Amino acid sequence: MKVLHINAGLEDGGGKNHILSLLSQFDPTIAELLVLEDGIIADEAQKLGITVHVLKQRSRYDLSILKRLTQFVNKHSFDIVHTHGARANFIFSTIRKKVAARWLITVHSDPTLDFMNRGIKGTLFTKFNLASLKKADHLIVVTDSLMHPLLKLGISQKKMTIIYNGLQFEPHTSKPSIKNTVFTLTCIARLHPIKGHALLLDSLHAAHFTNFTLNLVGDGELKASLEKKIQQLTMQEQANFLGFLNKPQIDETIANSDITVLASYNEGFPMVLLESANQKTPFIATNVGDIALLVPDKSYGWCVPAGSTESLTDALNEAYTAWENQTLASKGERLYQLASSEFSLERFYQHTLALYEELVHS
Repeated sequence: MKVLHINAGLEDGGGKNHILSLLSQFDPTIAELLVLEDGIIADEAQKLGITVHVLKQRSRYDLSILKRLTQFVNKHSFDIVHTHGARANFIFSTIRKKVAARWLITVHSDPTLDFMNRGIKGTLFTKFNLASLKKADHLIVVTDSLMHPLLKLGISQKKMTIIYNGLQFEPHTSKPSIKNTVFTLTCIARLHPIKGHALLLDSLHAAHFTNFTLNLVGDGELKASLEKKIQQLTMQEQANFLGFLNKPQIDETIANSDITVLASYNEGFPMVLLESANQKTPFIATNVGDIALLVPDKSYGWCVPAGSTESLTDALNEAYTAWENQTLASKGERLYQLASSEFSLERFYQHTLALYEELVHS
């Protein structure tokens, strides 16, 4: 069996970690990666020993790649092509009938919302991606809730398989022994409206404590407006934009945080929450996707309704009290035990491999 993963190559968030962690488990002669641009994914994949091909597009509208991609897939006799992201999905959809490989797509987030607030281009990209999803032989969805928008599109449930993200958990993870002198929160998410940064800032402003530091990790279109909002809330001394960080830097930032926060309006199954669990750092997150599976009750952390400033503020106040009482560590330990047993990288790999074998022999 030979499998080719295709991605645009510029992903720098959970999607990148999902692709690379999965491919790292395969023999490089079985599963390979092709990117449309030379960038962070190709660089990190090569360091992991993954076989990487760069079939560079001159721009995202360069369709000369279609012939080259068709020739590449057929020449190397791939049994399965596994695409990630709207650009890769659309590119492959145009050559689908010219290759013999089965086609699998992983749906990482709600495809009807991926290009929100992008104007006419966003509307077109959304239509192209939704059409691509309908053409694929099978879809992997990373959380149960993502099935609902796909079912509304008329995609059969039989064409979809839920496979949750997984992580290689470190067996000897331990929190720094020195307690932070200020309550330290970290939000790792691209600066995009769907991630709820503005809601988080409003909730922090409404909280009963002011002794905190907020680390904002990630880049995106909202940076200028968020900076303005932070000034309006007079939180310049407390909020820090850290920009893009690599994995070791993210791990260190989480490890030195008291809690991580994700205020998203929509999610798949965020890798960043598994990364938080790996560092035994509890989190506050909105109840989207299947995040609640990581928070059965408040002894593990907090899962609050999406879009509710009041609920998020209440959770922040409770977390601050737990920090003062030094009871956050026990939540982090429980979270680690649950996540490492239920969302391991080995389970993620085995479930994906089983689906590949099923597709090849069907």
